[in-house]
Amino acid sequence: MEFLQPPTWADALAAKTERPGAVPLAGGTDVMVELNFDQSRPEALLDLTRVDELAEWSHEGDHVRLGAGVSYTRVISEMGGLLPGLAMASRTVGSPQIRNRGTIGGNLGAASPAGDAHPPLLAAGAVVEVESTRGLREIPVSEFYTGVKRNALAPDELIRSILVRVATGPQEFSKIGTRNAMVIAVSSFGLALFPEERRVGTGIGSAAPTPRRAVDAERFIDAALDWDGLGPIDDDVARRFGDLVVAAASPIDDVRGTARYRLHTLSVMARRTLGWAWHAYRKK
Repeated sequence: MEFLQPPTWADALAAKTERPGAVPLAGGTDVMVELNFDQSRPEALLDLTRVDELAEWSHEGDHVRLGAGVSYTRVISEMGGLLPGLAMASRTVGSPQIRNRGTIGGNLGAASPAGDAHPPLLAAGAVVEVESTRGLREIPVSEFYTGVKRNALAPDELIRSILVRVATGPQEFSKIGTRNAMVIAVSSFGLALFPEERRVGTGIGSAAPTPRRAVDAERFIDAALDWDGLGPIDDDVARRFGDLVVAAASPIDDVRGTARYRLHTLSVMARRTLGWAWHAYRKK
């Protein structure tokens, strides 16, 4: 196995063009596990840790440009006010050591249905910037996941950054696991309020072949919330929202939980996160 270590982004793109089978390596929290258990043996590893610009982020107008190599720890410590949903999700990832090494771009590239960054990115309507020597293109995150651990990257493309809108309303993230820490999600759910648009964003994790939005649930709750009077959410409305979130999922039974349990937890998390976010918004 060849180990490639480009010093610049241009060199990384050139290496990926020359060796499209090379697997990008950032934090290594997914790639190294597969290598250690002999689940994967790529022709080459493309180490991106020397490309400094991937570890940078910037606040540009109404969005954050998040370099693919920015770690969970930095999202938590530096972006909690700008991207609260993503910061909440980042706090649930693994151990402190994993959060120090793991990256948002790596989570996207792995495209695991259970990845913790996916629900808040979906709820926020993030856009993934990918690049090759052929040029740059933008992929809405809802179109980025194409199957179980598969993504929309062409063989010669790398994730450069993620564009995420700065929060304009409350955001929430909830995760169910077999224990309270260092656990892969049995199911997870992200929610974001966009008051100026009178819109709610959602993201479902670990309950379908790919992370996904609950589009019908979003449309229902957009119209059902009392955006002008800020009245409380009726119990029947909350239940209907939970039911529509459940209808958007297609889970399986596996070692972490049954499909039936995943559907139940999604309903509960959808109602609770909606209630928490709406309560926070009403208090402003």
